[in-house]
Amino acid sequence: MKNILISGGSGLIGHKITQLLELKGYSVAWLSRSQQKHKSFLWDVDKQTIDPEAVEWADAIIHLAGAGVAEKRWTDERKKLILDSRIQSTELLYNAVEKATAKPNAFISASAVGYYGLDTGTSLMDETHESGSDFLAQVVSAWESEVKRMEGLHLRTVMLRIGIVLDAEGGALGEMMKPPIVAPLGKGDQWMSWIAIEDLARMFVFALEKTTLQGVFNAVGPNPATNQQLTQAAAKAKGKPYMGIGVPGFVLRLVLGEMAAMVLGGNRVSSQKIQKAGFDFECPDLVPALKHIYHK
Repeated sequence: MKNILISGGSGLIGHKITQLLELKGYSVAWLSRSQQKHKSFLWDVDKQTIDPEAVEWADAIIHLAGAGVAEKRWTDERKKLILDSRIQSTELLYNAVEKATAKPNAFISASAVGYYGLDTGTSLMDETHESGSDFLAQVVSAWESEVKRMEGLHLRTVMLRIGIVLDAEGGALGEMMKPPIVAPLGKGDQWMSWIAIEDLARMFVFALEKTTLQGVFNAVGPNPATNQQLTQAAAKAKGKPYMGIGVPGFVLRLVLGEMAAMVLGGNRVSSQKIQKAGFDFECPDLVPALKHIYHK
């Protein structure tokens, strides 16, 4: 297995996975709407078109594509895009694999801990728990159902339910550290199941290389933190002033609308299943992980 095709390869996580795979000697190509500096094949999810050579070339596919859930307010139009971008991109890949003469061996897909619901309190959620009922839970559940169809094409299929990804260059941590004075959100006691981006990239490669791995795994670190703990530790690591008084929930609802539930709620999610499968975290603890992120 040497040729890896990535959808969403130009994003934050895709870039990190690409770097790691290329360091290990793999040949990586991205699926893109336009030609990239990086090796790429053309596809257009809206038009349901894809270069058939892409799938014929690939020994495995890593599927990351989907509209960002936290980039814009959740209007009806935005919510439709969040769902459709995931379902339609997966459907396009399924149809391409079904038609291919030489099929890939594995399909490793992103998913999200939003599957469990936006606020699961203090309960420790593992892969056996049922899905939530809110908008994001419905999106993730529908997305995973579409991904599972790949199993019918005899592809080893793995879904990684990703938590809050910590990286200095963007994502949730970048947004949290933008204000001049950093403060927790709401009461600050909501759980945040985080993972350092390096560990997440390593987990995708682990899922790719461990040929016995199949099914759903939580892609979170082993030590979740509360919003207050994470915010305070990140402020200290970055050298920013921290204010212990949380941003009130009503303010966040005014600014973010329905999307505020993402930051006011929380998930405490277990990483035991992936660890039992043999994955070791390089950044399991919050404070050393943040020091590494900001001072590497």
